[in-house]
Amino acid sequence: MAGTVYHWIDSLLSVVYPPTCVLCRAPGHRGMDLCSGCLAELPHNPSACPGCALPLPDDHPLGSPCGGCQRTPPLFDHCYGAFLYREPISRLVGGLKFQGHLHYGRLLGELLSRNLRERGAAIPELLIPVPLHGQRMRTRGYNQALEIARWVTRTLAVPLDTESCARTRATAAQSDLALEARRRNLRGAFTLVRPLRARHVAVLDDVVTTGSTVSELARVLKRGGVERVDVWAVARTE
Repeated sequence: MAGTVYHWIDSLLSVVYPPTCVLCRAPGHRGMDLCSGCLAELPHNPSACPGCALPLPDDHPLGSPCGGCQRTPPLFDHCYGAFLYREPISRLVGGLKFQGHLHYGRLLGELLSRNLRERGAAIPELLIPVPLHGQRMRTRGYNQALEIARWVTRTLAVPLDTESCARTRATAAQSDLALEARRRNLRGAFTLVRPLRARHVAVLDDVVTTGSTVSELARVLKRGGVERVDVWAVARTE
């Protein structure tokens, strides 16, 4: 019923406010704020490690993990990085994250949902956006992962959980740190606020770089009894 209502509202809004490409201002494609031309030029990440979504050479064995994941398997079970962190995806993510363009959250959520469907991703019991610490939430005013997740949960009909996990320690910006420093920076940053009954959970983030953030969150979830943790990300750095 809820999906029908959302579809009706979206259809009405598309008549009153026709979708327009946020990149070139051409008419949007099939209700998206992206035209068909810009959609076709997005930097997809088709040959990726199933463990960490690192882009791999085309001649890498299909379905085989990268060398890093073979040596040290990640704490999460599977990572989908829909796109490479290149233009224009990097511009859209940055616009949402740092410039307050909240409407980019819908577009990125739709693009991620479409990619997950095309790849046949298993639908989890819960979708958990990576939480922000209260201090950063007050500064920024919103959680970019949650803005994306709102549209993914609508499109894929997976329940959204924003209450079970919390970021209890303010941390330095990950972008300013080297790999090992990123790992130390995140240790103990998350906590499970209440027990989870779900066995399969997906964690959603905007960008995966080293995987330190989602690894620490996966650690907390698995200690809380979750059996499978997947990572859904709009983009993966190279």
